[in-house]
Amino acid sequence: MSVLSNFANFKQFLAERVDQAKASGMTEEMITNLAYEIGSFLDEKVDPKNEQQRVLKELWDAGDESEKKTIANLMVKLVNH
Repeated sequence: MSVLSNFANFKQFLAERVDQAKASGMTEEMITNLAYEIGSFLDEKVDPKNEQQRVLKELWDAGDESEKKTIANLMVKLVNH
């Protein structure tokens, strides 16, 4: 099963990557910037696999750069809780 096929698995995967980034010494700002870059890549290259990801893509596509950075920051916060 792909990590992208189930939103709970996707969030767990992201949480693990955020934990690894923190353990390697990355700051919250660095992690958020990386999340923004990953979000941009996913938007361009990956078709959403479920309804939650489709909503995220639609929000991403509707936002300007600042709003996309906010979405990336919120995703990091979401998986931290």
